[in-house]
Amino acid sequence: MNPFAYSKAANAPAALAQLAAVAGRASAADADPGAEAKLLAGGTNLLDLMKVNLVRCHRLVDINGLPLDAIEALPDGGFRLGALARNADTAYHPAVREGLPLLSSAILAGASPQIRNMATNGGNLLQRTRCHYFYDALTPCNKREPGTGCPAREGLARQHAILGSSEHCVAVHPSDMCVALAALGAVVRVRSTRGARDIAFADFHRLPEDRPEQDTTLAPDELIEHIAIAPLRQYAAHSVYLKLRERQSYAFALVSVAAALDLGPDGRIRGARLALGGVAHKPWRDIGAEALLQGQPPQTAVFERAAEAVLQGAVPRGRGVGSNAFKIPMARRAIVRALQTAARGTVPNTGRNLA
Repeated sequence: MNPFAYSKAANAPAALAQLAAVAGRASAADADPGAEAKLLAGGTNLLDLMKVNLVRCHRLVDINGLPLDAIEALPDGGFRLGALARNADTAYHPAVREGLPLLSSAILAGASPQIRNMATNGGNLLQRTRCHYFYDALTPCNKREPGTGCPAREGLARQHAILGSSEHCVAVHPSDMCVALAALGAVVRVRSTRGARDIAFADFHRLPEDRPEQDTTLAPDELIEHIAIAPLRQYAAHSVYLKLRERQSYAFALVSVAAALDLGPDGRIRGARLALGGVAHKPWRDIGAEALLQGQPPQTAVFERAAEAVLQGAVPRGRGVGSNAFKIPMARRAIVRALQTAARGTVPNTGRNLA
């Protein structure tokens, strides 16, 4: 058993002060990998990792009492989603279901009802990868122990990245919610004792490069306050979240697609949002492919060109039955199917994923 201290933060300044204090000690004694603090909200991923000794920390700071659980539809049509709002509350909120059906559908495609009732919006952003090698302490893993290697590159890679990977890591980000947030161009508001800052969603998660142990650009002493989404009601009528997985429930995506279209009076595409999950170390949004769709009719040939653009540079990993080469044609077909479905109109949200 690894001992740790536990405290319940009375308010945000108290939580930030504890994070800052522990972060300062970690900097002064970086030989101790457990000299850090972790924030405890839903705990659906963090506590699992602690139980199997993949995460060690000096202190758990319980922030469930902080007033960060509001779900707000703003007067301008935008949204502010509190970091401590539960995933289920967010997905089923009437304003979210009406104005952000893409986000609602993505959340409901993930995990199980019990987990969605506990998991928070902020915690969803901070999920660790579900890579088999990361969870197996007997195998090397650069994400778990930097510099030890990445056996997934030539091993069992069915779940792993085809885009944006590096020689150091081929793991993928597991969140469904984050794929929709990437497509929607969300902004993450974070705060520390130094003040607040906004992080564009595209910059919040990192590609592995040579530091795969760093999943995000969040500093150790920062707290997520909320997720902001600009007014995007023009996409609400033509959006879909498509998730392809090995079983229908409680499974992570092999490939997922968040697609939304803004169709003009003439039927042509005035704007497009397109992001993929299950294919990279972060949710993969391709602004270039979105630009290819603008001004075009919503036709299969147009969608196929966009899919080819998204998958330029895709690289399969693994060998034989462990290879993820199948993901490339799967992703290509999934993009086309998602765009075709979005063009026909948003499917009413029943809590069941399209796939």
